[in-house]
Amino acid sequence: MELKKHILLVEDDKSMGFLLKDSLESYFYNVTHAPDGKSALEAFKNNHFDLCLLDVMMPNMDGFTLASEIRKTNVDVPIIFLTAKAMKEDRIKGFKLGADDYVTKPFSVEELVLRIKAILKRGFVLETTKKEISFLDYKIDLNNLSLTTSTNTIQLTQKEADILALFVTNKNALLKREYILKTIWKDDSYFVGRSLDVFISKLRKHFKQDLAISIVNIHGTGYKFEVLE
Repeated sequence: MELKKHILLVEDDKSMGFLLKDSLESYFYNVTHAPDGKSALEAFKNNHFDLCLLDVMMPNMDGFTLASEIRKTNVDVPIIFLTAKAMKEDRIKGFKLGADDYVTKPFSVEELVLRIKAILKRGFVLETTKKEISFLDYKIDLNNLSLTTSTNTIQLTQKEADILALFVTNKNALLKREYILKTIWKDDSYFVGRSLDVFISKLRKHFKQDLAISIVNIHGTGYKFEVLE
């Protein structure tokens, strides 16, 4: 029997917190409710969670600060922000912190559950059974999420490893943004696209000393992972 997915729900409104916890549990999720950011962070450090639902406006520690603290210990756990705000700047800030989605109040529980299901199903599967991919002096280990050379090892996040594996298996070919987004995130919305840009910047830093490798932005179209062999 498959274990229930464990969700950390952080909501300071008691009525809303109770309603969401009860509703999500009716969809067979295991839900831990925390009323503020500080208690949520403590709960996160002491338990395994498959996804975090974070209210943005909270006392003691707001949702953005909490997300930043969570990312210091876990860069891959999915995060959905719950907010009464619909400002573009807030959405961009949330995605830069590594959020997977952003739900504006009021919302239906059915919509939230669909978003949760979509995120939990995400995960890039290579068109190969290989768990290691080599190119030039590099090796990507998809099990251990690492990029190694003969002299160095870089720890990758899940998204970095997925994007890099996609690039390497299509090196020197133009990959359209929509293709990358739908392959990695199963979503090509504007805000997820901004998240892709953040990960591209991180990957560029990993190869900044190697003149044989470049990630070229083809304006308005996509990216090329260029490798001089």
